[in-house]
Amino acid sequence: MIPNLPNVTRAKGSYLWDATGKRYIDGSGGPAVYCLGHAHPEVNEAVFAQMRDIAHGYRYNFTTDALESLTAVLRARTGMAEMVFVSSGSEAVESCLKIALQYHTARGEVTRRRFISRERSWHGNTLGALGLSGFAERTAAYEGAFIPSIKIPPANAYRPGEVDPADALEAAILQAGAENVAGFVFEPVVGAAGGCVPAPEGYAARVREICTRYGVLMIADEVMCGAGRCGTWRALEHDGVSPDLMSVAKGLAGGYVPLGAALCSAEVWEVIAARDGAFGTGHTFTGHTAACAAALAVQRVIDRDGLLPRVAANGDRLKAWLGQALADVEWVGDIRGRGHFICAELVADRVTKEPFDTARKLHLKIRARAMENGLICYPVGGNVDGKRGDIVILAPPYNATDAELVEIIEITALSIRQVLDSERIG
Repeated sequence: MIPNLPNVTRAKGSYLWDATGKRYIDGSGGPAVYCLGHAHPEVNEAVFAQMRDIAHGYRYNFTTDALESLTAVLRARTGMAEMVFVSSGSEAVESCLKIALQYHTARGEVTRRRFISRERSWHGNTLGALGLSGFAERTAAYEGAFIPSIKIPPANAYRPGEVDPADALEAAILQAGAENVAGFVFEPVVGAAGGCVPAPEGYAARVREICTRYGVLMIADEVMCGAGRCGTWRALEHDGVSPDLMSVAKGLAGGYVPLGAALCSAEVWEVIAARDGAFGTGHTFTGHTAACAAALAVQRVIDRDGLLPRVAANGDRLKAWLGQALADVEWVGDIRGRGHFICAELVADRVTKEPFDTARKLHLKIRARAMENGLICYPVGGNVDGKRGDIVILAPPYNATDAELVEIIEITALSIRQVLDSERIG
């Protein structure tokens, strides 16, 4: 248990209250989860109604209306053919890996067992997902216990590397031998490990072409950036490409009940179905009925209220507002992101982009000051090389009002300024 945390007692919409009565505005949807805020009456009622009938129809004994309906919704949203529901984003990523391996085995390509992923990435807390992740701060304690992936450089327009990131993927495939590579796993918009970093223009299309050419499955981890967070239901829609496999979670059921999913294309599913008849991966709570009911309600509200076009349109507004609020703070190196998924990166020098000394722990101090100021945001460290770097992520609910969005921006800017002032920076 983390010590000295406030005891939250209730929440409504974009706000939460702790046991002392203090109010907080949720500027990051927790960890980019609460896409409809808290205690939405329609979602709550949908969960209650399902619980009154049956909470969980075990997937391997029964199907349910909630499961079948959600499957149909996600097929329509994504163009994917089949899916397995799980209870977290980490499980969704893990399931994508297992489906990829099952697919290659069904094709008789049993040497395809390696995965490629990127530095400055985060894919989850299970051992398989940790092996993919290029986030030293979160993986160091487990090194040697998981199966490592082949790591290639990140794709970050603000911090470009010496090698084109798509070229790096092709080089890694050739070095490992295409016959040994099962899939390439990446976040279309990097979340916690990089700070809302969209893929550079044209990158995803090149990745798609390279993966297809070498028979490597393109696996999009959209746990954090997907389900509408970036203004399109699939984050890769913005880039005009479709993956072979994708993981979703967080915004799928909006945190009302834990839920994630691993989805695959028709080509992948048809190979598996012909050989095995079903996915080999699954869990006790796969397709949990109440969780599927929650997700259906969340997606129904998002559709009915036209929230995705609003999220898409708000992206440039939020970046502009945050840029204006921090315009005279010379230690803001970059403001980036898409939709309701934006980030400010702090640097010690704008010209060199040198990050602040890790000993300052600026992101932790900003998180604490924001909480004091009644704001929940998502500051993270290590975005530059796994150790150095300070970012502040904002991921407000899709239905946050303009007044609430302005409040979030204002308190974020205030909190950053207060910490920089207290550190005598400037």
